[in-house]
Amino acid sequence: MKSEFVSTPLASGWIHYADDESFNAAAFAQAKDLGFIDIEAHVIARMSKTDALPQLTPAQALWDVAFQPLTESDLGLYVIVNSSAWVERVLKAGVKTVQLRIKDSAQSNLPNLRAEIKTSIALANKYNAQLFINDHWQLAIDEGAYGVHIGQEDLETLGATDLQAIADKGLRLGISTHAYWEVCKALAIRPSYIACGPIHPTAAKAMPWIPQGNDNLAYWCSKLAPFSIPVVAIAGMDAKRATEAMQCGASSVAVISAVTAASDPEAVIKQLQAAIATGKSMPAWRVPLFARPTLR
Repeated sequence: MKSEFVSTPLASGWIHYADDESFNAAAFAQAKDLGFIDIEAHVIARMSKTDALPQLTPAQALWDVAFQPLTESDLGLYVIVNSSAWVERVLKAGVKTVQLRIKDSAQSNLPNLRAEIKTSIALANKYNAQLFINDHWQLAIDEGAYGVHIGQEDLETLGATDLQAIADKGLRLGISTHAYWEVCKALAIRPSYIACGPIHPTAAKAMPWIPQGNDNLAYWCSKLAPFSIPVVAIAGMDAKRATEAMQCGASSVAVISAVTAASDPEAVIKQLQAAIATGKSMPAWRVPLFARPTLR
């Protein structure tokens, strides 16, 4: 029996990538009892028979795109910064994965933004690092960037043609996710990595999400492992939490203010890198049967 999934307001226009016959009403009700909102409960209901994450794609334009894997799937410490000056500073300190995230209106006028992107790309090439440009995918293509990082809102606005353009130019793609619904949307386009967060509370930026914690992180790493998609853990990371993230199976720990707001960023970078290395040799985190709710 066909489910009402596509008529759910939050699911407007999205369908199960493979079929629409795996909906389980009893599992949906149980998920609701556990505190999941409708769209999340629908995803869990679909998983009740196979335990595999469904892939969700826009009904009006089925995605048939996959992005190149990362050159280094072990991303290590991933630092997110807002200027080419910061890109240079963290690269000099030994960071090999960086994201240029420019949201400030004064910086994001086109000439300045293009110059910042171009300079950052040159620096990443010099230091043999993987640099991702946040959001500005067309400029990233124009300037020959290594990769692009997009948020969930971009999946609502980017069309199949835009995604194909990014893939055709060989750019890697990272996508932010915060819950079942979002992981399943990201999975359908086979990104180069998936970022999961917020794992811990953070003051770096306002977020409507309930922090996921290590159990959820271990769950996502386990579920995405069969697809060979690296998982980046983000939000509220310090040395102890970075070690735990690696125990959970993450390929990377992403930070913003932990480095950029530090009195000695270089020292913090060394501490976090050491913590990540320690976590790789520690016992694996227990994987729960389900991720817990994070959408309100």
